[in-house]
Amino acid sequence: MSLSRKDIDEIMHLLEASRFDRLSLEMDGLKLELVREGGARGRGASTSPTRAEAVPAAMPAPTPAPTAPSRREPVEGRAQAEGLVEIKSPLLGVFYRAPKPGEPPFVEVGSRVEADTVIGIIEVMKLMNSARAGVAGEVVQILGENGEMVEHGEALMLVRPD
Repeated sequence: MSLSRKDIDEIMHLLEASRFDRLSLEMDGLKLELVREGGARGRGASTSPTRAEAVPAAMPAPTPAPTAPSRREPVEGRAQAEGLVEIKSPLLGVFYRAPKPGEPPFVEVGSRVEADTVIGIIEVMKLMNSARAGVAGEVVQILGENGEMVEHGEALMLVRPD
């Protein structure tokens, strides 16, 4: 799979719409790194990326950037203390809680879920991917914001398992 200019433009748009300042993508020998100038939205940041470059995978990896503030840290402690299970995002992309705009969300706080229950959609480059609960129980907290960028492995919801 290769990336076209249109794909890169869409990825840049996703970064602009997200709360993240940096995105690194490696696939099939291509390394793409996008950095947004000035930090996250709401801090007077520019909405255009300052750099978009594609480099061969053989190039040395760039120094890791400081990570954006994460919602995960307080969640992990709560989940552990209360015996809750995190439903994690299977992909990096935009999280949607409902199948279409204006429709009710797949699940709400208090909903019962089974392992195969669809709890949301992750959009990656115009492809909609179902996110499943992976656990049976009751939804206790919804962490993923509708229409916001989520990272792979980021907690989307907390479930009290059966």
